[in-house]
Amino acid sequence: MADAELEVRPPKQRRSREAWNRVLDAGVTILEEDGYEAFTIAAVCERANVAPPAIYARTTSKEALFLAVYEHGIARLVADQQALEPADRWTGYAPAELVRAVVAETVRIPLRHQRFLRPVVLLSASHPEIRRRGSGYSRALGEQFTQLLAPLADRITHDHVGAAMSTCFDTVFATTVIRVAYGPGFATAAVEDDDAFAARLGETAVRYLLSTDPS
Repeated sequence: MADAELEVRPPKQRRSREAWNRVLDAGVTILEEDGYEAFTIAAVCERANVAPPAIYARTTSKEALFLAVYEHGIARLVADQQALEPADRWTGYAPAELVRAVVAETVRIPLRHQRFLRPVVLLSASHPEIRRRGSGYSRALGEQFTQLLAPLADRITHDHVGAAMSTCFDTVFATTVIRVAYGPGFATAAVEDDDAFAARLGETAVRYLLSTDPS
């Protein structure tokens, strides 16, 4: 589909903006409650209490509407990612405590939004544009992860510190995405709550990054 067909014409008047925000909120709710299969223009109109012209005034296709709803939902995750940035938030931690804290926050971001992310992650396998956009957001989170752990560079027991931190993030993030997409207990028989899950990944990261025996 051409890029022009995926464009959204932003509303300018207050009432139009309010109606469009209702449309976006409704789209997110439909994805959270019923998945992508239930996402139709008619369903969004009914949920948002708007007539179809309110949508067609902004865009021309279900695909364009879905991508706008996707960005609306992802914006909440981006806000969470930005909350990781204040440097003074991460001062005063011992090395192992810093790793555990950064991992816990990295894990909690997708878990807080798992109802929205579950249908999106499952769809991304067959939707190149969602996969492309999701990859960009995931990489940004990975860059934050490595930046927050950068003060530990001289304590990490690997020859290639940057690669080790990237591998650690990949492991943490991929494990979390599997949990988001398929629920706890999909890959292992043990079912643990989100806090225990985050703590276990934090301990795994500590043992990997700060082990005194790299072998």
